[in-house]
Amino acid sequence: MTGRAVWIDAPGQLAVRPAEPAAPSPGEVLVRVARAGICGSDREVLRGTRPAGFVRYPVVPGHEWSGTVAAVGPAGDASLVGARVVAEGFRSCRVCAACRRGGTNLCTAPYDETGFTCPGAWSDHLVVPAHLLHVLPPDADLRAAAGLEPAACAAALCLHAAAVPGERVAVVGAGTLGLLATQLLAAGGPGELVAVDPRAGRAELATRCGATTLLTPKEAAGDRWARRFDVVVEAAGAPGSAALACGLARRGGRVVLAGLAADGDQPLRALDLVLPQLTVHTAFGAPSRAWTHAVRAFAAGHLDPAALITHELPLDDVAEAFRLLSDDAGTAVKILLRP
Repeated sequence: MTGRAVWIDAPGQLAVRPAEPAAPSPGEVLVRVARAGICGSDREVLRGTRPAGFVRYPVVPGHEWSGTVAAVGPAGDASLVGARVVAEGFRSCRVCAACRRGGTNLCTAPYDETGFTCPGAWSDHLVVPAHLLHVLPPDADLRAAAGLEPAACAAALCLHAAAVPGERVAVVGAGTLGLLATQLLAAGGPGELVAVDPRAGRAELATRCGATTLLTPKEAAGDRWARRFDVVVEAAGAPGSAALACGLARRGGRVVLAGLAADGDQPLRALDLVLPQLTVHTAFGAPSRAWTHAVRAFAAGHLDPAALITHELPLDDVAEAFRLLSDDAGTAVKILLRP
């Protein structure tokens, strides 16, 4: 059976070519891809701006995906065939001290991740290690489940935040990561949940995700909101967003930073962290426990990645998907490719 796969052979070189599904080796499964997402890190791969060591060309991208197990490798668990699944992206070693502590996203082995150094899901089929699978309910919506990778990253932020019912919470950034974090935080019963984003058009979606209001960064920087929140999650990655997040947190509050701003960011000063005695966490990627948190929230109906889907295109239209992602109007939130 002949399928197709999207290749980025080198920066700026995008092609869709025929691809035969590979046979899974022992310990692996072959997945028939249902949907695959596209995000800013994929744009970095195409542009050639992803940091050295975090991509290996040529590559089939696709680290956000959902699908159905089509086959298992020799001596594999045959009961997995037909299961609806997602899978963790980091190919961690599972034996280093970080992995043993549960920090699979901090593995000390050389970086290895589906869609960046290993073939990803912008294809009809995908081979992944079976131990990375998370099995979904039999009736799971695979279109929505394609958003569980960014949801796992959002879950990592929320686990660091450790918000409890009744606390005042702010989320800086109403992109995919921020909106999914908003959904998870809303499920915990905050007393107030404010989203911060310069795009006024995100207000309705932020409200659907559980925010009580949407502020612009300029509004959030006003005296009314300074030192107001018990917990602040930053997922914007814009210059100044980390400093804004720290300014929103109350004395003794908790801040979680995940955004990676481009050049020109405003440095954080120790003075602004030590005097208000802030607890600051950072997060990159998602460890296994964050995946478990996201998948369980999804299965329980507390998390709906489908709410963020604005565009869905055939795999062959991947160039148009990149164009939509780069649209300055910012109308695209989550774009899915459909094999």
